[in-house]
Amino acid sequence: MSGFSKDPSADEIESAWVKSQVLVEALPYIRRFTGKVVVIKYGGNAISDSSTGIDQSLMSFAKDVVLMHSVGILPVIVHGGGPQIGDYLKRLGKSSEFLDGLRVTDAETLEIARMVLVGKINPEIVTAINSLASIAVGLSGSDAGLILASAHSNEHGFVGKVDTVNPAILEKLLVQGLVPVVATIGVDSKGQSYNINADTVAGAIAGAIKAEKLIYLTNIDGIRMVAHDPTTLIRQIDVDGLASLLNDRVVSGGMIPKVLSCLDAITSGARSAHILDGTRDHALLVEIFTDKGIGTMIRSKDLEANVKEVE
Repeated sequence: MSGFSKDPSADEIESAWVKSQVLVEALPYIRRFTGKVVVIKYGGNAISDSSTGIDQSLMSFAKDVVLMHSVGILPVIVHGGGPQIGDYLKRLGKSSEFLDGLRVTDAETLEIARMVLVGKINPEIVTAINSLASIAVGLSGSDAGLILASAHSNEHGFVGKVDTVNPAILEKLLVQGLVPVVATIGVDSKGQSYNINADTVAGAIAGAIKAEKLIYLTNIDGIRMVAHDPTTLIRQIDVDGLASLLNDRVVSGGMIPKVLSCLDAITSGARSAHILDGTRDHALLVEIFTDKGIGTMIRSKDLEANVKEVE
């Protein structure tokens, strides 16, 4: 008969109960983080997740951001694009050289980086979010004096370091209910552009805006005591412990800029930092809205060990 639907199955009823428990678990975190800024570094490795493809992984990320925004959290997205820059360089027959984990950048490489970051990845992220809710605004570090940069070193060419962050443009966008999406190109006082490591930019922005959380989405599950052994994942650590790991060279390679930027962000005023596997669907939601979370959490000294941030 029309107008009637069949009764739900036992599995469907059980699924509904499970979902209700998830919502109840999320409630204290929603209340705790409403009105708080969360800086999210969306890494190039997370964007290029080969298991699901860029479209699916990006849409999963966009849904997380829109849900966070819908419950009153204030996301600021900082994105990288290292693998994508490398792919474009390879297509053009140009090799990539790395020094201390940073890509050596000549004038041609800088233009390619600008094209990929500002012209391709940034609008892709903005479009994905805006397809769900018209809230995302794309910008780069050169807009409204957001990032004042200078050369990292002579050997690195046009690789920049962050001298100062002026978060005024971010604060204005957040007040208007918008989500800033930042490409990591900065400029110096003379207008020269620099490609800056996205981990470094995310940490600098999180510190400058006094973020509640700085979250790194990458393609690894967090910080490990033994890099190749997932059973040695560190779930929580404070800034002193993290500095010790760095000094003892437990942290190496591409994890070094993340760790340094976590320390810089928390020292500058961010409350906590998190490193987690962004290639997993809805990793952001699991980290923010569940009791256990995932990945590695770096605490400021005023947060208790083994306790998530719920009052």
